Amino acid sequence: MRTMIVSAQLSERKERTLLVGIHCKRNPRWEAEDSLVELARLVESAGALVAGTILQERDAPDSRYLIGKGKAQEIKAQWSGKIDLLVVDEELSGSQQRNLEELTGYRTVDRPLLILDIFAQRARSREGKLQVELAQLDYLLPRLVGRGVEMSRLGGGIGTRGPGETQLETDRRVIRRRMAKIRADLTKVRRHRALLRRPRKRHAIPIVALVGYTNAGKSTLFNALTHSGVRTDDALFVTLDPILRRVTMADGFSFLLSDTVGFIRHLPTQLVTAFKATLEELNEADLLLHVIDASHPQMMEQKQAVDAILSELGLSTKPVIEALNKVDLLTSRIAPSFVTGKSALLRVACSALTGYGLDRLRQVVQEKLTPASDHAAMEAAVAWP
Repeated sequence: MRTMIVSAQLSERKERTLLVGIHCKRNPRWEAEDSLVELARLVESAGALVAGTILQERDAPDSRYLIGKGKAQEIKAQWSGKIDLLVVDEELSGSQQRNLEELTGYRTVDRPLLILDIFAQRARSREGKLQVELAQLDYLLPRLVGRGVEMSRLGGGIGTRGPGETQLETDRRVIRRRMAKIRADLTKVRRHRALLRRPRKRHAIPIVALVGYTNAGKSTLFNALTHSGVRTDDALFVTLDPILRRVTMADGFSFLLSDTVGFIRHLPTQLVTAFKATLEELNEADLLLHVIDASHPQMMEQKQAVDAILSELGLSTKPVIEALNKVDLLTSRIAPSFVTGKSALLRVACSALTGYGLDRLRQVVQEKLTPASDHAAMEAAVAWP
């Protein structure tokens, strides 16, 4: 039986969307505003148009509608015929999503489902498609209740009672069976990856893995260091499948550089779990190269979001070099406190687009990967070559 996945698949005609967020008064307002700006980028990356945004002030989220019944009624009255879709900048429960759809009359998508939809559009390899489908099913499973008449019991009353199970139980069983099949397939993928890693380990080729917030310029830096032609766009989540290339220095020293999926704040837990097979490449890395968009107003918040995900994946103890990318877009230099603070790691300012600082970055990577290097000298490395 083929499983039908409830998703936010966007049609070829660009849908008009209204972005809805809430600002809980105990948190800084700028955080909610910045999150809505990021949500707009996500919507555009999914292929839709942003018709407007609403940010509601609340003491706490409403348990039934998240934004409150009055605000939902206001959306129905003011945006009638002007939009096709509501996109909410939070994770909605199944009941909240249904309540909003019933009250406003608009299909409603939350932030996790939007990100899942983008991943579904971007996935190219069989592995990537399997991982996205697993994440979609994991998202759908607890939200089956109340999906409609088709989810109700098979019958009721005289002549309709019987030993049959509910349609809901049938749907859950089918989904769980499919999820088990996908997990088994992904286990085979992990075994295949392990076989591919054996030659690398035999030849002791060091591996450097690029990590970073989505759209920080990882793929552009990957191309600059490896002279490859990996796709780069000013969009979110362009790279999903891991890519591996060799980098050879002028003195003959070489290492493998891998590019993986970018991270984002509030990344759906289903995706983190499903992409474990891909993210295993990070476990095998000898060094993480954390690419940071130095030109972004919330550079530190993005850095902290990536650090949190790395910690969740058990990678917080890996050696890290931070590449402060896109410095060509800065009007002034990076604050010295960020570069040389007490907890400063190895940080190198660079521009993957112009090539500024890349020689210094290669040098620092080589020093970090060379066992005989002077680590005390490396810790004192300055960001500006």
